[in-house]
Amino acid sequence: MFKPTPNPPTRKPSTMYMVVPEKDTESLLANACESLASASVLASDFAARLQWPDRQTAMAIQQLVMLADLAVNRTLDNVDPA
Repeated sequence: MFKPTPNPPTRKPSTMYMVVPEKDTESLLANACESLASASVLASDFAARLQWPDRQTAMAIQQLVMLADLAVNRTLDNVDPA
């Protein structure tokens, strides 16, 4: 059977922002926690500058980020109960 289009080229993932495979789980989780906390503050500050209903949308995004931050913190506690 004739195929009218060629196979797409194989995509090679970029390594520009690659996390080194040797990085330990605790460090990765701590970094993710800090990133999520920063994103939460950014979303909250941004939401404060908006009018309804855009403010509500930004606050919903901020809440999702906070929930992810809580999950990462709990996972970090499980990895290293201290």
